[in-house]
Amino acid sequence: MNEIIGKFAREGILIEDNAYFRLREMDDPASVSSELIVKIKSNGGKFTVLTSEMLDEFLEIDNPAEIKARGPLMVPAERDFDFEVISDTSNRSYTSGEIGDMIAYFNSRYSRLKNLLSKRPELKDHMPIADLRGGEDVVSIIGMVNDVRNTKNNHRIIELEDDTGEISVVVHNENHKLFEKSEKIVRDEVVGVHGTKKGRFVVASEIFHPGVPRIQEKEMDFSVAFISDVHIGSQTFLEDAFMKFVKWINGDFGSEEQRSLAADVKYLVVAGDIVDGIGIYPGQEKELLIRDIHEQYEEAARLFGDIRSDIKIVMIPGNHDSSRIAEPQPAIPEEYAKSLYSIRNIEFLSNPSLVSLDGVRTLIYHGRSFDDMAMSVNGLSHERSDLIMEELLEKRHLAPIYGERTPLASEIEDHLVIDEVPHVLHTGHVHINAYKKYKGVHLINSGTFQSQTEFQKIYNIVPTCGQVPVLNRGVMKLLEFS
Repeated sequence: MNEIIGKFAREGILIEDNAYFRLREMDDPASVSSELIVKIKSNGGKFTVLTSEMLDEFLEIDNPAEIKARGPLMVPAERDFDFEVISDTSNRSYTSGEIGDMIAYFNSRYSRLKNLLSKRPELKDHMPIADLRGGEDVVSIIGMVNDVRNTKNNHRIIELEDDTGEISVVVHNENHKLFEKSEKIVRDEVVGVHGTKKGRFVVASEIFHPGVPRIQEKEMDFSVAFISDVHIGSQTFLEDAFMKFVKWINGDFGSEEQRSLAADVKYLVVAGDIVDGIGIYPGQEKELLIRDIHEQYEEAARLFGDIRSDIKIVMIPGNHDSSRIAEPQPAIPEEYAKSLYSIRNIEFLSNPSLVSLDGVRTLIYHGRSFDDMAMSVNGLSHERSDLIMEELLEKRHLAPIYGERTPLASEIEDHLVIDEVPHVLHTGHVHINAYKKYKGVHLINSGTFQSQTEFQKIYNIVPTCGQVPVLNRGVMKLLEFS
């Protein structure tokens, strides 16, 4: 536990964030803390909360704003945040588990993605599959992919379905460019096809994804730091690296340039797996340092609580956290993380969530579906999660494949459709840092604060540890704390 917080806690005194940060920046915080405890006790208080106002009173400070922190950082003060939650499913997630919900779920996915595809000029005259007739007519259709397979002659067959019927689409391997494009098609995504109707088939001449337009980059006069996969509670959690990161973001670590960058950070976005969890995989208990989920979150509160209070922390769960396993995952429940919820500058949201950070639309997704994409699509891998993110943007869905390793809740609405194009897509899960700018969108995977696990050794996954991407006024920078 932090020395200052521990000193007060042993005397039954809680300390408010602002008061703690101001104490920490004083020349001799230990001596001042001891003096304060004596004064509080002499006032007859057996249990109290030390506020910033009480600190002024005890220290007889007339103008607290005159106290400055070390280096370029000012003592945390009230800061204006233009923060908006655009999409958070924590209180909108519903399923009864009945077959009707699954039908509604796929209908929701199909109708929303069909609407996006219909806006493409090439598909404006698309027709229902049931209305297709014989002959060699040129047709346009939109459908959900039921299956993708190769013929014995190595042509590709795509089984498409809409709300009126089904049709088989043939992609000839002589059309090399289109055939290569078709190799990235996965089950349950929604695509458009332009081609020629021949008997029971449509021979494709072009395939369309919903896609994303090139967006105009958003101007920023602040910085955002991104982390994920902290895995507090694991024996392989890199606490020293995380503490270096905390010291940096508080202005107590790094070069003058790095400290200046830290002073510019206004938001910290955390894309899940805050703790290592309990019972996530067989034999996990052997790799745990903390074997109680509540204690894991208490330790997380201690570590995240050291981050200065003028930074808004946006936190979603991952598959190791105590939220339900099926996506979308509601925010981490307060019953498991009460001490973490007591930190007032943390916003707890669902996985996924879409937020506006002073006008910068930021889509936050832990990234469990990367496992399915890496296994299903040639050329995609955990090492290049930026390519997976690019593909998900084109499909306009964060987890298009249903029924594989990524558990998806069959809800009456599909909350993983990407309706609004973000300025930033931030993910985690694969433990490997990646960055790419795609059509104006910053694609960021923030790596991990966990060293290589036994499971990762089996699959030769080499994590990038302690690397923190920072979007510094629109320019990506990478800091290392390993």
